Amino acid sequence: MIFFVILFVMFVIDLYTFKGLKVLLAKSTHPRFKQIIYFSFWIISSFMVLLILSGDFLRSSIRNLAIFTWYYYFFGVFIVIYTPKIVFVIFHFAEDIIFGIRFIIHHLITGKSKSISKGKPISRSKFLSQTGMVLATIPFASFIWGMAKGRFNFRLEKVRLTFPNLPKSFDGLRIVQISDIHIGSFKGFEENVKKAIRIANEQQPDILFFTGDLVNNFYDELNGWIPILFELKAKYAKYAILGNHDYGQYYHWKSETEEKENFEKIQSAEAQIGFKLLRNQAEVFTMNGEEIAIIGVENWGHKPYPQHADYEKASKDILDKPFKILLSHDPTHWDAKILGKTDVDLTLSGHTHGMQFGIHIAGMKWSPAKYKYPRWAGLYQEGKQYLYVNRGLGVIGYPGRVGMPPEITVIELKSGLV
Repeated sequence: MIFFVILFVMFVIDLYTFKGLKVLLAKSTHPRFKQIIYFSFWIISSFMVLLILSGDFLRSSIRNLAIFTWYYYFFGVFIVIYTPKIVFVIFHFAEDIIFGIRFIIHHLITGKSKSISKGKPISRSKFLSQTGMVLATIPFASFIWGMAKGRFNFRLEKVRLTFPNLPKSFDGLRIVQISDIHIGSFKGFEENVKKAIRIANEQQPDILFFTGDLVNNFYDELNGWIPILFELKAKYAKYAILGNHDYGQYYHWKSETEEKENFEKIQSAEAQIGFKLLRNQAEVFTMNGEEIAIIGVENWGHKPYPQHADYEKASKDILDKPFKILLSHDPTHWDAKILGKTDVDLTLSGHTHGMQFGIHIAGMKWSPAKYKYPRWAGLYQEGKQYLYVNRGLGVIGYPGRVGMPPEITVIELKSGLV
């Protein structure tokens, strides 16, 4: 059903865009040129329809990494083509409204008994359509740049947080957080991953936290990557949790056995990379006889996302610890289960990617992600509890990033009064 809705919306956008295109080219003296433009327009639109009809079936039914890679690039092409069309349609529609109002006024003035064709013709301003056509080039160029360059424009985010209950031995503890690697999205871009690892290692972290989504679906995505990812370094420890994609639930498996085998191999890969995988578990981290708790839960998100997190189980043996850090992939878990219901001091999440599109300049941040996730990127505080949402390292769906660069987070903990 959803595909028919998408196809219908695509058809309406295409039809209206084509109408606007004909208006802009109405006075062109080169009929051959117009024919080429019109033909190209419908060929491209037909191609996109074929992708929509076949793409999701192939993605969810055939276990072939090349198909997944091309599927996401096709999705990127879809974004590149239809976002500019939407921009153009908005301006052309506004122009049509103005033209319609002028038509009605003209009709009233000339009188119902007169034929409009015999009166003075209504001139049509093409300014808005022309403006829309020019502005449509902005998202077109932006999304192409996001695929070619933006997805590799790694950005360091540095945060210093002070807690009165942080044991003195942990004053100055440096944490590096990475999230949402989606390693299958980096196929063919090994040097870029090595660059990200180099940036993370240069921060000299005491602890490295990875907050989920190592893969898109399959263990196979990790072929050749484990030695590279193993180069992520930390002075004391590296911890990881699972994200929604790590469960492999976005693929139609042939059997439960095959699905379980894939899941077990992904967990094994976490260990091979050097991560201590926390599945509703807690670790006590000790320095100079003082302790803090590191808690890792499985994924919890509003349905249809998996809800496997069990904080009570994970924390039952560390309730007396003075300071607690929670790793939870989906930030909605913080509001639903953690905030005001536990004494967790700092929660680290990912998942949203900042929707890989938005504005993140000079302290100002905006993304469409905010309409789905109240906590979608950066630092949040409620009372004495903090949440940090990492914007992710890899991509999913649209194979690019526009205004929402891939993130490596550095958090320094300080002990003392706020």
